Amino acid sequence: MGLRFTKMHGLGNDFVVLDARTSSPVLGDARIRAMADRHTGIGFDQLLIIESAHDPACVAAYSIRNADGSAAEQCGNGARCIGAWLHRAGAIAIGTLVKLQSPASVIGMRLDDASTVAVEMGEPVFEPARIPFDAPATADSYPLDLDGERIEIAALSMGNPHAVLEVADVHEPRVAALGPHVTVHPRFPRGVNAGFAQVIDAHHIKLRVHERGAGWTLACGSGACAAVAALRNRGRVGDDVRVALPGGELSIAWKGPGHTLWMTGLTAFSFDGEWLGA
Repeated sequence: MGLRFTKMHGLGNDFVVLDARTSSPVLGDARIRAMADRHTGIGFDQLLIIESAHDPACVAAYSIRNADGSAAEQCGNGARCIGAWLHRAGAIAIGTLVKLQSPASVIGMRLDDASTVAVEMGEPVFEPARIPFDAPATADSYPLDLDGERIEIAALSMGNPHAVLEVADVHEPRVAALGPHVTVHPRFPRGVNAGFAQVIDAHHIKLRVHERGAGWTLACGSGACAAVAALRNRGRVGDDVRVALPGGELSIAWKGPGHTLWMTGLTAFSFDGEWLGA
């Protein structure tokens, strides 16, 4: 028997979605890496596994595996794709606020239409121990040493760890060189998603993200949330921000500490298929 799947993407951040609500497929790291291979497999940034919720207030639960097989705590674009998948499966109605169990927490979700999904991503966490990040106290920015170069980052968690670096131009060669090194920096014991943000104005930024376990992606939902939260803390952006990523645009709304953050954007179905590999 093959493994039935759905291929989806949120602004080019692509996923394979598996329905494990009634049966649990065997998913070792080697099998996930084979499926993720873009030449000989299906190809994806993350694997999303939809499961039955243990919390009766939630319509479903999900887990996340990166392309290298490692587990991830949160994926904003993935959560939006799961919402669209559940709507197609008849589990979520348009306009209804529902809750899902993510690996990190319970999140809220609403479909504005069949392809536009808003996700309540929770409140950003800046305390270093909860990210986790090696720092003695919470600060708006931290120095980070990389191969003789010192850069300034913001560090926070959106259910998964993020480092945010403001740059003059997201396309400068320095960004491409820094991303992989920030992602594996030893001050982040679980690794980190490295976001490079260019502020256009108070309501518009550009962003590129090098994701741990996946590399450079066309879009990173939790990375967009983290960038806006970090920049808002510094007074660089307002409460509502459009984030332009290589794959498209997300809308992020955050009123600041004490409030949850919402992310809205498009999702798309690519195809359904059956994996016949080992």
